Amino acid sequence: MRTICFYFQVHQPFRLKPYRFFDIGEDHYYWNDYLNRSVIRKVAQKCYLPMNALLLELIQRYEGRFKVAFSISGTFLDQLEAYAPDVLESFQRLVATGHVELLNETYSHSLAALKSKEEFASLVHKHQGRIKELFNGYSPKVFRNTELIYSDQIGALVAELGYQGILTEGAKHVLGWKSPNYVYSNSVNPKLKVLLKNFRLSDDIAFRFGDKSWGDFPLTTDKFVSWLNALPKEEPVVNLFMDYETFGEHQWAESGIFDFMRHLPETIFTQSNFTFSTPSEVINALPSVGNIHVPTPISWADEERDLTAWLGNDMQDEAFDRLFELEKNIRKVSDPDLLRDWEYLQTSDHFYYICTKFFSDGSVHDYFSPYDTPYDAFINYMNILSDFILRVNAHLKNSA
Repeated sequence: MRTICFYFQVHQPFRLKPYRFFDIGEDHYYWNDYLNRSVIRKVAQKCYLPMNALLLELIQRYEGRFKVAFSISGTFLDQLEAYAPDVLESFQRLVATGHVELLNETYSHSLAALKSKEEFASLVHKHQGRIKELFNGYSPKVFRNTELIYSDQIGALVAELGYQGILTEGAKHVLGWKSPNYVYSNSVNPKLKVLLKNFRLSDDIAFRFGDKSWGDFPLTTDKFVSWLNALPKEEPVVNLFMDYETFGEHQWAESGIFDFMRHLPETIFTQSNFTFSTPSEVINALPSVGNIHVPTPISWADEERDLTAWLGNDMQDEAFDRLFELEKNIRKVSDPDLLRDWEYLQTSDHFYYICTKFFSDGSVHDYFSPYDTPYDAFINYMNILSDFILRVNAHLKNSA
């Protein structure tokens, strides 16, 4: 068996509205509905609708031999229900083919796995329920943590929750001489299988496809399949993991990205002995070649493949710590608006916007931040968090 496992992350955060110091205690609604709706509708036209139509066409043309997997965040699903029911229906049509796997993640795309076992489990269960509700009783078997964040202990938590496998980054500092093109096991609970992203081949599509300064530009399907064929014959699986917005948003239609995907299955079927598999199929078909040891959390981000894109400076750490100081009190809260805001405020994007790694040298942040600077993002978040703390305390006082 030699197979390709395509997995796409589909996520949009609920972005915060501009919130001044003077709004604290006065304005309890935090979400920029206009911007959130605008982004969803724009990306729906550029990416979600055309790419979903293309995937459905490919699944039907190859009678299920072509297949993919999605991890769709709860915040994205909530926005589809509110702003883009047509996009939700197109995802439902894909899943109904039986050749698209849905993965579980944290409902609000949270970093809770780094802070709280209880909150992590709560968000995972909520996401399970959301998937079951919107996709005809679907029950995911494989897990993908926010930002592909993984460690031995996080894997053990996921195994406790009953999952067969987890996806993460094939980080060089973890793998060393090993290849990402095998199935591995969690070192604490070997029953949990670990699929590692082949970041070189994934990033050729996700990041380098439209880069005219890249030495291998333009990327054709023939060229890509020749790279697959050049891999050692004993390596059974190539995990191609990327943001779904790669197609049409990060790489515009004019780059030829849709045509590349339209012709890729045919080239693979005619010029290689690779097939396509979902994560569950890979996990069920291939044995683990051994444990992978990840004592310190890894992620997909940056050259370091660590947590510093979200928790790499004092502002990010303060915002994250202050938020989770509320967890004990949140357990006593019954107000649905407060619980919604608690979950949405955990979304990793809020902390990503506060990252200063790129800002200092003028580099463009991969994800388009709605803020002029990371410092603006921090001040806005902390103003909102201050109001949120007042609301939680008032609710507990009134319900005592």
